Amino acid sequence: MIPSTQAISPLRQRMLDDMRMRKLEPKTQAGYVRAVCKLAGFLQRSPDTATVEDLRRFQLHLVDQGTSPITLNATLTGLKFFFDVTLDRAELMAKMSPVRVPQTLPVVLSREEVARLIAAVRNLKHQTALSVAYGAGLRVSEIIALKVGDIDSERMTLRVERGKGRKDRYAMLSPVLLERLRAWWRVGHAQGKILPHGWLFPGLDPMDPLTARQLNRAIHAAAQDARIDKRVSMHSLRHAFATHLLEQKVDIRVIQVLLGHKKLETTSIYTHVATKVLREVVSPLELLPTP
Repeated sequence: MIPSTQAISPLRQRMLDDMRMRKLEPKTQAGYVRAVCKLAGFLQRSPDTATVEDLRRFQLHLVDQGTSPITLNATLTGLKFFFDVTLDRAELMAKMSPVRVPQTLPVVLSREEVARLIAAVRNLKHQTALSVAYGAGLRVSEIIALKVGDIDSERMTLRVERGKGRKDRYAMLSPVLLERLRAWWRVGHAQGKILPHGWLFPGLDPMDPLTARQLNRAIHAAAQDARIDKRVSMHSLRHAFATHLLEQKVDIRVIQVLLGHKKLETTSIYTHVATKVLREVVSPLELLPTP
């Protein structure tokens, strides 16, 4: 499993086959292989010779290096697949425990900041994509995967295929967002960028979709032009979508469905950042009788 320019070893090929059999996403496969390569580099020998003590020392090594909890847990997940599935030696990982990831609150843009941000985007394609992120609450990976046929103007929905967890769902499509999408389609179609049944947001080559990196560059440039000092990413618009719906008193379970969250606990984080909701809650102190 040690990276080299030589042919793939039988052990590595077996792991690749195991992942392919389970149809793991390419990104997941790359992460799992990277985790095993880290272990091999630490041991300076083949990872299939690792002992329980070796794995314990490896986790301590990662902690001492300052590895973030998210990266540490991702590494353990990859190793668990390798030992449980590829080697059929689940007992080696029995005492390896993931670490707790500190919960941080998302940075939320106000409505005025969202309006300034979207208005500051100079490219119509990018501006429309940002409008989808805020208007429908989609992840950037879901936005770039949209096709023209995913727009249903009769039911006023956007079809999201193979979202997170490989699940399909429908997102909301407001009249304002529909008009923005139509405006972009007219321009993109006239320029030959949008092909029949093709990507809604194509890249430089119409056969390829826009990339997440391109959209992230666009939103960072727009935030600078709009003089927004907050830490901004494409996911910030998804956070704003959920928070602003909650402040409109939309039921949190409805928001959970719109976001495609599996657990309500994931959606409930927005109750901590919806300032309008917090302002409307009456403190028990206010209800005390006047002395």
